[in-house]
Amino acid sequence: MESKFKDRYYIRNVFGISAVEFLWGLGLPVVVESTFLQLFLKNMGASGLALGMIPFFFFIGTSLFALLSSYMTEGMIFKRRAVVILHLVSGMALLAFGVLLAMLDRAESILPLFFGCYAIFSICIGMTLPVWLNYLVKIFSEEKSTSGLAYMMIAQNAAKLISSLVILKVVEHYAFAPLASAIIFMVVGVLFVLGSLFFFLTREADERRSTQRPRPSFFHYIRNSQRHMLRNRNFLIFLGSDLELYIVVTVISFYAAYATDFGGVTPAVAAGVFVGLIYAGAILSNVLLGTMGWLTLKHKAMASKVSSMGAVVLLVIWCTPASFFIASFMLGAARGTRMIVYAPAVKKLSGLSDATPYFAVAPLLTLPLAMGLPLACGHFLDRTAWMAGDAYRVMLGLAALLLAGTLFCAWRTDFSASPGTLGDLPGGVVPTRATYGD
Repeated sequence: MESKFKDRYYIRNVFGISAVEFLWGLGLPVVVESTFLQLFLKNMGASGLALGMIPFFFFIGTSLFALLSSYMTEGMIFKRRAVVILHLVSGMALLAFGVLLAMLDRAESILPLFFGCYAIFSICIGMTLPVWLNYLVKIFSEEKSTSGLAYMMIAQNAAKLISSLVILKVVEHYAFAPLASAIIFMVVGVLFVLGSLFFFLTREADERRSTQRPRPSFFHYIRNSQRHMLRNRNFLIFLGSDLELYIVVTVISFYAAYATDFGGVTPAVAAGVFVGLIYAGAILSNVLLGTMGWLTLKHKAMASKVSSMGAVVLLVIWCTPASFFIASFMLGAARGTRMIVYAPAVKKLSGLSDATPYFAVAPLLTLPLAMGLPLACGHFLDRTAWMAGDAYRVMLGLAALLLAGTLFCAWRTDFSASPGTLGDLPGGVVPTRATYGD
């Protein structure tokens, strides 16, 4: 019965979240998994360690502060308003950075300002992600969640592709001049703010229990969530497979510098074409594995690891413009596949009707690798600069070995299982009826 209510609003919800992600997609190539950011900072004199701080700050924000928003929204029947507010605050953080950057007259002040504002942005995104991911799987039935997310990601990646071409032209004409960069960040902030408003078009199900339990304290909430996850062995194996995300993001954080320094690629091409190919690969994977429904959930997850591992191995063997283009496409296909697999898999493997705690706590469990890997790679590249391009090959070779481990974990995960014996979290929601609210 609940699925029928959700399917009634399927088209409306797909349009709403796709409109959000299209506008956000126009800005994301500038700030998340971005070759533009690393080249912008490198132009400002940033070291390899400083480049590694981009994913470091991002993963710190998405790991630690996700718990706060998860707890604050725990027990809410309707979470759309919280999703909108969190998205708005994230956009305003970037808008503020663009305004402040335009006011600076000293280049040496740009790096501290950037990392301060990017830390705030990462905190905002971290608070947004678990609530947003749970909202996405809540508004769709289990049967249609993958296809709904695929349409959303196609819209996002199409916008990213358009944005990457714009970035290419901007960098060709203005390089990374502070004022031009400030305008870019302001535009991104405005796009994020406007896009957030389209959530108001969506409708969510009323999934409440007949008797609501009182909300536990914050520390009890964290402890109960962790205990629930640690008893869920199948989910922990899946979480090992999802470490691919942090490895791929680390590779993307450095491979543009590798291409421009040793691969004969110009900065404009690395900032624009690489990103465009990443999103072209993501769109193809969204269409084939999402809307067309190729492969099972398990095999989708495994395909993501194979694609990312193949891309990294390619960069180890060859350092030519063509190899970087192919690798960018393959990395994009891997990222696109992960985006349509992760939320439905977490929802199913958690066994919870409200999986927000899982979305919030899971990044905390993977934080050591997420935090340490980009910093370690940046430090390694600084210390082994005398090795020139071979330093990057060593780093990429280690990344390939780690990706092989994630492939093994994906193979071991039972995606057909649902932990019905673990029990619901205190304060969690078990659906007994479903209606739709405005």
